[in-house]
Amino acid sequence: MKINLTSLLVLFFAFGTVLAAHAQGTELEKLNDEVLLLYRQGQYDSAVVVAKKALRLAEQSVGPNNPDVATSLNNLASLYVSQGQYAQAEPLYKRSLMIQEKSLGPDHPDVATRLNNLAELYRIQGQYAQAEPLCKRSLAIMEKALAPDHPDVATSLNMLALLYGSQGQYDQAESLYKRSLAIREKSLAPDHPDVATSLNNLASLYVSQGRYAQAEPLFKRSLAILEKTFGSNHPLVGSCLNNLADIYKIQGQYAQAESLYKRSLAIREKSLGPDHPDVATSLNNLAELYRIHDQYAQAESLYKRSLAIMEKSLGPEHPDVATSLNNIASLYDSQSQYAQAEPLYKRSLAIREKSLGLDHPDVATSLNNLATLYGSQGQYDQAEPLYKRSLAIMEKSLGPDHPNVATSLVNIALLYKATGRENAAKVLEKRAAAIRAIKR
Repeated sequence: MKINLTSLLVLFFAFGTVLAAHAQGTELEKLNDEVLLLYRQGQYDSAVVVAKKALRLAEQSVGPNNPDVATSLNNLASLYVSQGQYAQAEPLYKRSLMIQEKSLGPDHPDVATRLNNLAELYRIQGQYAQAEPLCKRSLAIMEKALAPDHPDVATSLNMLALLYGSQGQYDQAESLYKRSLAIREKSLAPDHPDVATSLNNLASLYVSQGRYAQAEPLFKRSLAILEKTFGSNHPLVGSCLNNLADIYKIQGQYAQAESLYKRSLAIREKSLGPDHPDVATSLNNLAELYRIHDQYAQAESLYKRSLAIMEKSLGPEHPDVATSLNNIASLYDSQSQYAQAEPLYKRSLAIREKSLGLDHPDVATSLNNLATLYGSQGQYDQAEPLYKRSLAIMEKSLGPDHPNVATSLVNIALLYKATGRENAAKVLEKRAAAIRAIKR
């Protein structure tokens, strides 16, 4: 079963300098400060209203192509991203980038910030090929223009790491996350929100790799920083609670997980609205907990609501939609409703192969689950090649000692037993037991 993890994102509120007309500049500064305050409080709807007012003032006072207009465009777009309104954000980010390139030159750090934000918008929507060149260009600008241990270099490193992690390129992501964290801890206060972001994202990567003991203290430290900085009801706190709950669920600490999932969901519904993708993530993960406890009716309603939100906000071909489809299929599979499960597994697999590539760990998960469905029905000839392809992907992308590799080995061993290959099954079971004995 694929658990849907979220990563905390820093949206770059790059507020402009004083404008030419002093009175208007003072008013614009006040508006920008108010936007930042409302964002920190998680009051995104109110922040959007003020950000629109700031944009109108900037356009009226300095014209449509001034860097201060670019700043206002960037801030409004970032708020739209926070609300999951991606279609509204994209043209604002692009216009902001165009103004900054024209007025500041293509190699200015503010241009790099705009590139990062547009790249992150593409990453969220699963458009990785569009995001990668923007991330790399941003990092190159930052490293050339700033000192190598500047916080903005850390931000660009973090963004590129997020992109690699989303594509299952974990080794590349880890080295970038660690470098980003080291810069932030050195250049910023130890309880700075950007340090919390780096801690959370590195921890999420460790969870993807099955390194739970390394992930948990990072999540807890991140959560403590965020609660101290933003208060207990901010959306970023909700994201961190969700991620910490994921660890407890994986480790079988279900009561602790449920409490955190419910708190995360309540924060997100209140601050982001009922149709935000982060709300869908919380619904999906809480539903998975109910499925584990055989509370199928409760799980199904949450899964379906999560899927509807994902399809509406992200589009039908997004990787997170594939996760929702996979999880609903698993629910039907658990109840032996194979005819309902199979087309959902197949649609999930098709989306993942198209959006993530053939060798992504999530593709392996889909292959494994579809194979299990066939095995449950005695269709061993169909199941075996899927299991083997899944195992090969997992070993390549996650390493030979990952817990998911052990699961895949056990599944193939069960198939071997069902088809009279006892000796071959024992070999796989022995290797799986050795993997599971590893302390994590």
